[in-house]
Amino acid sequence: MQMPTARQRRLRTILFWAVPAILLLVPLGTNAYTQFIVNGMLISTLVTLGFTIVIGNLGQLAFANTAFFGIGAYGSAILAAKLGVPWLLTIPIAGVFGAAGGFLASAAALRGIRSYYLAIITLAFGELMRWTYLHARPLTGGTDGLPMPRETLFGVSLTDDTVKYFVFLVVTVLLVKATANLLASRFGRAVMAVRENEVATASLAIPTSRVILVTFIWSGFVVGCAGALFARHIGHVFPESFGMLHLIASFAMVLVGGLGSVLGAVLGAVVLTALPEYLRAFPGMEELFFGLIVAAVLVALPMGLASLLRRMSPIFVERFYREAS
Repeated sequence: MQMPTARQRRLRTILFWAVPAILLLVPLGTNAYTQFIVNGMLISTLVTLGFTIVIGNLGQLAFANTAFFGIGAYGSAILAAKLGVPWLLTIPIAGVFGAAGGFLASAAALRGIRSYYLAIITLAFGELMRWTYLHARPLTGGTDGLPMPRETLFGVSLTDDTVKYFVFLVVTVLLVKATANLLASRFGRAVMAVRENEVATASLAIPTSRVILVTFIWSGFVVGCAGALFARHIGHVFPESFGMLHLIASFAMVLVGGLGSVLGAVLGAVVLTALPEYLRAFPGMEELFFGLIVAAVLVALPMGLASLLRRMSPIFVERFYREAS
């Protein structure tokens, strides 16, 4: 891949920060309902980003992201509702909880378990966590869930979707930027090397176990933070929010956006969060049309929407595109 010039690097940096600056204006053109959907897009972006790091960049067929998501959401809700911790402070703490989940989920991969076996084990981990949410009633509320307490930020209620949007946007931009930088670093190249050939990578004195461990932990941190945002977004955390349906939706976002692509995570989350809202115009046919559209995108663009934009605008997309060349 041709190295970008200094001028291209400056342009990409400007574009990266220009997009969030433009997004600050979004609340001016939305009503309460569309603002709620946009907030959901930001949360889905982080969940998809954390998922694609492990699935796409590291090449490990692990499905523990729903577990990380639930751990972050319940961790935030318990801290806020049970211990009175301000919600903003629970966001990084929920990320740490999710990172701890990533550490646990990486244990199977570190023992050499791969492919479908790893997928089954991480699926079981997610179901184990959901069982915990259901049965640890004194802590999680069981089937009744756990409500988030009302809070204010600078005198403005955090139940206001516009206020939540600005908080979500800041957290999302920071984590997307940090992830893009991580994947562009020497560590990111080590992650790619492990994906391509773990044995050959180890022969080059690259600590593959550490690479796998750190990648899972970072994935858990990102998705854990998303869980804290989700808890405030919904206002009431239920075990049903962290089941197979959420996992399938997240996986579809990864595939539609593009495996191993930071930009693809953003595109997949935005498109598949917005698509069901447009399909409400076809009552009774939403699932059918949703499936057909997703299948059509995957057939026409096997490398995801990011591959299309990469061909259309390489200067912008190369900054974030993380497919191996």
